[in-house]
Amino acid sequence: MPTKVLRKKSVVTDPVEPAVTPPPKSSETSFLTKPKLSPKSRRRDMPEGLWTKCRKCEALIFDKELDDNLKVCPKCGYHFPIGSRERIHSLVETCSFEEMDTHMEAVDLLKFTGAASYEAKLAANRKKSPMLRDAVVTGIGRIGPHRVALGVMDFSFLGGSMGSVVGEKLTRLIEAASDRGLPVIIISASGGARMYEGMFSLMQMAKTCAALAYHGRARLPYISILTDPTYAGVIASFATVGDLILAEPEAEIGFAGARVIKDTTQADLPEGFQTAEFLEKHGLIDAIVPRKEMKERLIGYLDFMTAGRQAG
Repeated sequence: MPTKVLRKKSVVTDPVEPAVTPPPKSSETSFLTKPKLSPKSRRRDMPEGLWTKCRKCEALIFDKELDDNLKVCPKCGYHFPIGSRERIHSLVETCSFEEMDTHMEAVDLLKFTGAASYEAKLAANRKKSPMLRDAVVTGIGRIGPHRVALGVMDFSFLGGSMGSVVGEKLTRLIEAASDRGLPVIIISASGGARMYEGMFSLMQMAKTCAALAYHGRARLPYISILTDPTYAGVIASFATVGDLILAEPEAEIGFAGARVIKDTTQADLPEGFQTAEFLEKHGLIDAIVPRKEMKERLIGYLDFMTAGRQAG
């Protein structure tokens, strides 16, 4: 009997395809590739109010350390700008400062208009610095054992510019010191006379100097301290008629800017022109005193200048 041969049936199948992950059902879900990191994205943003970069040596300084050091860089000695209230606090004895003429504030008499009105500028600056009504704070305080009439200009208010209120407050301070037999100390930080007030601001140059002349006739001392920057109408008036003229290190001091002087004279200016160090070398400034030493040095100067005089 013949043998039956069984043959396998050929099975036709579809070609095998690779497994594919099905697309997401929701259009919100997607697979993102890892972005390439640029050098900038690797740096974390520095939170404000913790660190400050020195403008001179570029060192990072912890803000609390900077405040404790009276806003002086502990690495290179650069003197950061400082407000009038902070400066007064660094000089006078605790709770000894009696502020004068706190009600006085400038008004727009000339209705000056430009990119912004004078009135708008004043409002913006008072909103930015609620503790200031204008660019100077005046009052009577005690530095060591000495009662003094102290005026401190603040560059943060309209560039420390001198208008009618600044001139009037300083004049009243000087006259009060003359009546009470007190020495006067004025700390300047200013861009000059306030252009928004025109001739009224220029008149303050003569008024403050006249008050200081009467103060000098009473043989009472006047110490002028120049800080960065002190320019124009302020440097051309009360700031440079002191019996003793001091300055902070590397403060910029002059009448006009270096670029204006160079363009006018068509001459190259010497290195370090209009710095405190240059002016001390050429006789305008008597001494350069670091901020941390200012109080102690003032006490020494006042000891000498008021020897034998009983203040009232």
